[in-house]
Amino acid sequence: MKKFDKSFNGYNVEQVNAFVDEVIVQVDDMIQKMKEKDLEIDRLNKELVHYKDMEATINRAVMIAQDAANKYKENSLNESDLILVEAKKNANRIINDALLKAEHLEEDAARIRRNIITYKRRIKSLLDQQADLIDDLDKVDLD
Repeated sequence: MKKFDKSFNGYNVEQVNAFVDEVIVQVDDMIQKMKEKDLEIDRLNKELVHYKDMEATINRAVMIAQDAANKYKENSLNESDLILVEAKKNANRIINDALLKAEHLEEDAARIRRNIITYKRRIKSLLDQQADLIDDLDKVDLD
């Protein structure tokens, strides 16, 4: 605390006035610094609001991206299931076609075997007839 010299009518007026002037300068500096601090606080608050808005926007974007990824994954799984079902159907169709072809080939082979047996019998029969004719020629009297 500042001490003042005493004079005839109380304290020394010049010292008191100088002290008051000094206090006024200090108070003005403090007021100016407070205004600057208030401006800085306002700026920082606006910046904070801006960053909070950005955070909310980013969070929404992340949620949208996550939903899109989940839907894409679900669609991919559904599509893969459909592909598997279709592949199984195609495989079954191919197997059935192959079995039918094999069955037809077996039928054809059996028919060919029967025909060969029939042709063998006919040829054998013709050969037997020819042999009989040859034997009959020996019996013919040429005199």
